[in-house]
Amino acid sequence: MKDTITHELLEKYFSVTKRALTEAENKRDEKRQETASIFFEMAQCYYNDALYFLNTKKDMVLAFAALNYAHGWLDAGARIGLFLVQDSQLFTVDTAKK
Repeated sequence: MKDTITHELLEKYFSVTKRALTEAENKRDEKRQETASIFFEMAQCYYNDALYFLNTKKDMVLAFAALNYAHGWLDAGARIGLFLVQDSQLFTVDTAKK
């Protein structure tokens, strides 16, 4: 069992979340643009918070938590169709139904 947040683990989660942000930004549902934008902005803010916690506060635990919140907003948006994404490696989506 892992019980330590390492720089390598944070690098992995920063990379995955950044990829998910890029993917979601370009695939917002046009019919629900306002709500999609709110979800995206929340994810972006938490991602920025993670960078702040890591680089300024040197707090890897809060950085990791903020990354999980960021990705949670993206995942929730994808799951309810605000982001029209199909990458099941980045999002909780059922690609078989699409």
